[in-house]
Amino acid sequence: MEINYKDIVPWGRSFDEYIKMFSLMPDDLNLKILDCGGGPSGFNAEMTRQGKKVISIDPIYNLSSDDIEIGINETYDDVINQTRLNADKFIWQNISSVEELGRIRMAAMKQFLDDFEQGKIEGRYIYTELPSLPFTDKEFDIALSSHFLFLYSSNLSLDFHRKAINEMVRVAREIRIFPLVNVNTIPSPYVEHIKNELVKKGYKVTIEKVDYEFQKGGNEILRIISK
Repeated sequence: MEINYKDIVPWGRSFDEYIKMFSLMPDDLNLKILDCGGGPSGFNAEMTRQGKKVISIDPIYNLSSDDIEIGINETYDDVINQTRLNADKFIWQNISSVEELGRIRMAAMKQFLDDFEQGKIEGRYIYTELPSLPFTDKEFDIALSSHFLFLYSSNLSLDFHRKAINEMVRVAREIRIFPLVNVNTIPSPYVEHIKNELVKKGYKVTIEKVDYEFQKGGNEILRIISK
Protein backbone atom coordinates (compact mmCIF):
# COMPACT_ATOMS: atom_id res chain seq x y z
CA MET A 1 0.00 0.00 0.00
CA GLU A 2 1.14 3.56 -0.67
CA ILE A 3 1.09 6.49 1.71
CA ASN A 4 -0.88 9.32 0.16
CA TYR A 5 -1.15 12.75 1.77
CA LYS A 6 -3.36 15.18 -0.15
CA ASP A 7 -1.60 18.09 1.51
CA ILE A 8 1.55 18.68 3.53
CA VAL A 9 0.64 17.61 7.05
CA PRO A 10 1.52 19.43 10.32
CA TRP A 11 3.72 16.80 11.95
CA GLY A 12 6.55 17.87 14.25
CA ARG A 13 9.83 16.19 15.14
CA SER A 14 11.71 16.53 18.40
CA PHE A 15 14.92 18.41 19.18
CA ASP A 16 16.82 15.13 19.55
CA GLU A 17 15.61 14.00 16.13
CA TYR A 18 16.81 17.27 14.59
CA ILE A 19 20.27 16.75 16.06
CA LYS A 20 20.51 13.29 14.50
CA MET A 21 18.73 14.06 11.23
CA PHE A 22 21.01 16.98 10.41
CA SER A 23 24.22 15.79 12.11
CA LEU A 24 24.20 18.96 14.17
CA MET A 25 27.32 19.30 16.29
CA PRO A 26 27.46 21.32 19.54
CA ASP A 27 29.23 24.19 17.75
CA ASP A 28 26.52 24.23 15.08
CA LEU A 29 23.93 25.07 17.73
CA ASN A 30 25.73 28.33 18.50
CA LEU A 31 25.32 29.51 14.90
CA LYS A 32 22.45 31.45 13.38
CA ILE A 33 20.00 28.80 12.18
CA LEU A 34 16.95 29.06 9.94
CA ASP A 35 14.44 26.21 10.08
CA CYS A 36 12.50 26.22 6.79
CA GLY A 37 9.09 24.62 7.03
CA GLY A 38 9.58 24.05 10.74
CA GLY A 39 5.90 23.34 11.31
CA PRO A 40 5.00 22.20 14.82
CA SER A 41 8.41 20.75 15.71
CA GLY A 42 9.95 21.10 19.15
CA PHE A 43 13.33 22.24 17.83
CA ASN A 44 12.88 26.00 18.25
CA ALA A 45 11.33 25.67 21.70
CA GLU A 46 14.14 23.47 23.00
CA MET A 47 16.86 25.61 21.40
CA THR A 48 15.34 28.64 23.13
CA ARG A 49 15.18 26.80 26.45
CA GLN A 50 18.91 26.09 26.09
CA GLY A 51 19.68 29.74 25.37
CA LYS A 52 20.33 29.16 21.64
CA LYS A 53 18.83 31.07 18.75
CA VAL A 54 16.86 29.83 15.76
CA ILE A 55 14.22 31.31 13.49
CA SER A 56 11.53 29.00 12.13
CA ILE A 57 9.39 29.83 9.12
CA ASP A 58 6.18 28.15 7.99
CA PRO A 59 2.84 29.17 6.45
CA ILE A 60 0.98 27.67 9.42
CA TYR A 61 2.47 30.36 11.66
CA ASN A 62 -0.25 32.68 10.38
CA LEU A 63 -2.62 30.70 12.61
CA SER A 64 -3.14 30.79 16.35
CA SER A 65 -1.82 28.00 18.55
CA ASP A 66 -5.42 26.83 19.04
CA ASP A 67 -6.00 26.59 15.29
CA ILE A 68 -2.69 24.77 14.75
CA GLU A 69 -3.64 22.32 17.48
CA ILE A 70 -6.96 21.69 15.73
CA GLY A 71 -5.05 20.99 12.50
CA ILE A 72 -2.73 18.57 14.30
CA ASN A 73 -5.66 16.71 15.83
CA GLU A 74 -7.47 16.56 12.50
CA THR A 75 -4.51 14.96 10.72
CA TYR A 76 -3.18 12.82 13.59
CA ASP A 77 -5.40 9.79 13.00
CA ASP A 78 -4.74 9.82 9.24
CA VAL A 79 -0.96 9.94 9.70
CA ILE A 80 -0.98 7.23 12.37
CA ASN A 81 -3.34 4.98 10.37
CA GLN A 82 -1.32 5.34 7.17
CA THR A 83 1.86 4.61 9.12
CA ARG A 84 0.28 1.52 10.65
CA LEU A 85 -0.86 0.26 7.23
CA ASN A 86 2.62 0.88 5.82
CA ALA A 87 4.66 -0.31 8.79
CA ASP A 88 7.02 -2.18 6.47
CA LYS A 89 8.34 1.15 5.17
CA PHE A 90 9.78 2.04 8.59
CA ILE A 91 12.50 0.78 10.91
CA TRP A 92 11.02 0.05 14.32
CA GLN A 93 14.21 0.18 16.37
CA ASN A 94 14.59 3.48 18.21
CA ILE A 95 10.85 3.91 17.90
CA SER A 96 9.36 0.54 18.75
CA SER A 97 5.72 0.91 17.70
CA VAL A 98 3.14 3.12 16.03
CA GLU A 99 1.80 3.98 19.48
CA GLU A 100 5.24 5.14 20.67
CA LEU A 101 5.62 7.16 17.47
CA GLY A 102 2.36 8.93 18.27
CA ARG A 103 3.53 9.73 21.80
CA ILE A 104 6.90 11.09 20.61
CA ARG A 105 5.35 13.25 17.90
CA MET A 106 2.62 14.62 20.17
CA ALA A 107 5.17 15.46 22.89
CA ALA A 108 7.24 17.44 20.36
CA MET A 109 4.16 19.21 19.05
CA LYS A 110 2.94 20.04 22.57
CA GLN A 111 6.34 21.58 23.28
CA PHE A 112 5.89 23.69 20.15
CA LEU A 113 2.33 24.70 21.02
CA ASP A 114 3.33 25.77 24.54
CA ASP A 115 6.08 27.97 23.06
CA PHE A 116 4.40 29.26 19.91
CA GLU A 117 2.60 32.43 20.98
CA GLN A 118 5.59 33.74 22.95
CA GLY A 119 7.88 32.73 20.10
CA LYS A 120 5.81 34.76 17.64
CA ILE A 121 6.13 37.83 19.86
CA GLU A 122 9.89 37.31 20.01
CA GLY A 123 10.15 36.88 16.23
CA ARG A 124 11.27 33.25 16.43
CA TYR A 125 8.28 31.92 14.46
CA ILE A 126 7.69 33.86 11.25
CA TYR A 127 4.78 33.48 8.89
CA THR A 128 6.34 33.08 5.46
CA GLU A 129 7.13 30.24 3.10
CA LEU A 130 9.45 29.02 0.41
CA PRO A 131 10.31 29.81 -2.31
CA SER A 132 10.47 33.47 -1.23
CA LEU A 133 12.05 34.48 2.07
CA PRO A 134 12.14 37.95 3.70
CA PHE A 135 15.81 37.75 4.68
CA THR A 136 19.01 39.33 3.40
CA ASP A 137 21.74 37.48 1.53
CA LYS A 138 23.73 35.13 3.79
CA GLU A 139 21.84 36.29 6.87
CA PHE A 140 22.06 32.76 8.36
CA ASP A 141 24.90 30.33 8.91
CA ILE A 142 22.77 27.21 8.40
CA ALA A 143 19.35 26.65 6.85
CA LEU A 144 17.55 23.38 7.56
CA SER A 145 14.64 21.68 5.85
CA SER A 146 13.07 18.68 7.58
CA HIS A 147 10.48 16.42 5.96
CA PHE A 148 9.34 18.92 3.35
CA LEU A 149 11.60 19.25 0.32
CA PHE A 150 12.08 15.91 -1.48
CA LEU A 151 9.68 14.14 0.92
CA TYR A 152 6.70 15.65 -0.92
CA SER A 153 8.02 15.08 -4.43
CA SER A 154 4.53 14.06 -5.56
CA ASN A 155 3.01 17.29 -4.25
CA LEU A 156 5.76 19.78 -5.13
CA SER A 157 7.30 20.14 -8.60
CA LEU A 158 10.96 20.10 -9.57
CA ASP A 159 10.66 23.79 -10.38
CA PHE A 160 9.38 24.50 -6.86
CA HIS A 161 12.31 22.55 -5.39
CA ARG A 162 14.75 24.45 -7.59
CA LYS A 163 13.37 27.86 -6.57
CA ALA A 164 13.10 26.92 -2.88
CA ILE A 165 16.64 25.58 -2.62
CA ASN A 166 18.09 28.51 -4.57
CA GLU A 167 16.38 30.81 -2.07
CA MET A 168 17.78 28.85 0.88
CA VAL A 169 21.23 29.10 -0.71
CA ARG A 170 20.75 32.85 -1.03
CA VAL A 171 19.99 33.43 2.66
CA ALA A 172 22.35 30.90 4.28
CA ARG A 173 25.97 29.84 3.98
CA GLU A 174 25.13 26.16 4.39
CA ILE A 175 22.00 24.12 3.65
CA ARG A 176 21.02 20.72 5.04
CA ILE A 177 17.94 18.90 3.72
CA PHE A 178 16.52 15.67 5.18
CA PRO A 179 15.39 13.13 4.03
CA LEU A 180 16.12 12.44 0.37
CA VAL A 181 13.28 9.93 -0.04
CA ASN A 182 9.59 10.61 -0.57
CA VAL A 183 6.73 9.61 1.73
CA ASN A 184 6.85 6.09 0.29
CA THR A 185 10.61 5.72 0.95
CA ILE A 186 11.45 6.01 -2.75
CA PRO A 187 14.49 8.20 -3.53
CA SER A 188 13.27 11.55 -4.79
CA PRO A 189 13.88 11.97 -8.53
CA TYR A 190 14.72 15.62 -7.89
CA VAL A 191 17.87 15.12 -5.82
CA GLU A 192 20.27 14.47 -8.70
CA HIS A 193 18.78 17.30 -10.79
CA ILE A 194 19.26 19.79 -7.96
CA LYS A 195 22.70 18.46 -7.06
CA ASN A 196 23.99 18.68 -10.62
CA GLU A 197 22.61 22.18 -11.17
CA LEU A 198 24.20 23.51 -7.98
CA VAL A 199 27.56 21.88 -8.70
CA LYS A 200 27.57 23.58 -12.12
CA LYS A 201 27.01 26.90 -10.35
CA GLY A 202 30.09 26.30 -8.21
CA TYR A 203 28.55 25.13 -4.93
CA LYS A 204 29.98 22.27 -2.90
CA VAL A 205 27.20 19.66 -2.76
CA THR A 206 27.43 16.33 -0.95
CA ILE A 207 25.08 13.53 0.05
CA GLU A 208 25.98 12.33 3.53
CA LYS A 209 24.75 9.54 5.77
CA VAL A 210 23.38 10.55 9.17
CA ASP A 211 22.84 8.67 12.42
CA TYR A 212 19.07 8.58 12.01
CA GLU A 213 16.80 6.29 10.04
CA PHE A 214 13.09 5.84 10.63
CA GLN A 215 11.89 5.66 7.05
CA LYS A 216 13.76 2.86 5.31
CA GLY A 217 16.50 4.45 3.25
CA GLY A 218 15.85 7.82 4.85
CA ASN A 219 19.29 8.23 6.40
CA GLU A 220 20.94 10.84 4.19
CA ILE A 221 21.09 14.61 3.96
CA LEU A 222 21.84 16.86 1.03
CA ARG A 223 24.46 19.33 2.23
CA ILE A 224 25.13 22.47 0.20
CA ILE A 225 27.92 24.91 1.03
CA SER A 226 27.76 28.31 -0.60
CA LYS A 227 30.56 29.45 -2.86
